[in-house]
Amino acid sequence: MRNEFTAIVERDGEWFIAYCAEVPGANGQGRTREECLSSLREAISLILAYRREESLRAVPPGAEQELVTVG
Repeated sequence: MRNEFTAIVERDGEWFIAYCAEVPGANGQGRTREECLSSLREAISLILAYRREESLRAVPPGAEQELVTVG
């Protein structure tokens, strides 16, 4: 596993819509499937960056931080 997420893609008239079950709130849309998935990728990236920033604000001043890589 290496930063892989599941995209659920549906057709809605002339639009494609998508969401990611692993990242609540991550949604994408586009006139083509590719545009839709690109939009979803951007949403996932923005949400994860925001969550990282928010969680790091709560780290106590004396705590050590270490980067952990998965996958």
